[in-house]
Amino acid sequence: MDGTVNESASGSGQSGLGPRGSLVMSLTLALLLGMLSALVMFPAAEHLRSLRNGERADATLHTSGSCMIGHCRVEFEADGRTVVADLPTGSGGGKQSVGAALTVRYQADDPQVVAREADVGGGGAALLAWISGGTALLFLILSAVAAVFLVRQRRAAADGPGIPV
Repeated sequence: MDGTVNESASGSGQSGLGPRGSLVMSLTLALLLGMLSALVMFPAAEHLRSLRNGERADATLHTSGSCMIGHCRVEFEADGRTVVADLPTGSGGGKQSVGAALTVRYQADDPQVVAREADVGGGGAALLAWISGGTALLFLILSAVAAVFLVRQRRAAADGPGIPV
């Protein structure tokens, strides 16, 4: 009403993170995705591959859920007893309903260590490991670009407004 222009809440009139914020955000995402890949998904893929030569058994899905993050359970017979075991992180089959038939591989000396036979190649977990690792690399590159931009911005501010030639 009095002829003044309202600025944003920060008072700067700018929106977004800015170069420092994007640098920190990109580095954080790169670190988190890299840790997911290196500390969770690659070991999960190796664990699934380790069961390639395990004992084979017919099983039923006991508890369904998000099998990729390890929230599924299977029921099967091992050495004459009924075993209910958790499927490991990186397993597929989450879209199946309780009671669905599937084949599993398990360690002969510990039937609680089990995986779906379709997963013992490490497929889903390995794919997620590569995707999260590649995305971490992308965010690392974005961090480098943001850092270069920040350095150039500082140099331009330090040089001051020069006379263009």
